[in-house]
Amino acid sequence: MAEDLAARVRRLEDLHAIGQLRAHYCQALDDGRWDDLVDLFTPDGAFVGLSTARGHDELRTFFSDLQDGPLSAWWHFSSNETIDLVGTPAHAATGATWLDQPCVVDGRAHVAAGRYQDQMVRGDDGRWRFAERQVTFFFWVPGDEDWAPGRFGWAPARAAADVRTLERVTASHR
Repeated sequence: MAEDLAARVRRLEDLHAIGQLRAHYCQALDDGRWDDLVDLFTPDGAFVGLSTARGHDELRTFFSDLQDGPLSAWWHFSSNETIDLVGTPAHAATGATWLDQPCVVDGRAHVAAGRYQDQMVRGDDGRWRFAERQVTFFFWVPGDEDWAPGRFGWAPARAAADVRTLERVTASHR
C-alpha cells in the first residue's frame, strides 16, 4: 500500500513538473531569456515548426533570431494540456498543448493559434526537459483581418500549418 501511494505521488509530481516545464518555456520565450529557454531542452533537443533547430547552440540562435527579425514581439498562452507518462517510474512523456499567440510581425499586430506536440524526458538530474517540441498552426493572420482555420498571413507560419486543420478546410470546400 505504501509503495502504491509513493508511486501515485511520484506520478502527480511528474505531471506537475511537466506542466511547469511548459509554463517556463512560454515565460522564458516571451521574456527573451534564451539561456533559460535552451536549458529546458535536452542537449540534443529540437524545436520543429517555423524551422528546425537542434541542440542548445542552434536553439539559442533560432529563438533570438526570430525576435531580431520580423517577429518582434509575442505572447504565448497555452492550455488544454495532455500528458502521457511512459514507464514506472516515468522516464519519458508525450503530449499536446494548445497555443494562443498574439504577436507583432513587421510592426503589425497578428493573432495565431496552434498546438505543440511534445516529447519530454527525465534527465539524470531528475528534471524534465523537451527532447522535441513541435509547433503547428491552425491559423496566423493580421489582427485587423478575419481569421479562419487554414488562413496564414505570415508565410513562415504556413510552412508549419496543422495538417488536420488543412484537411478539414479542404474537405469542407468539396
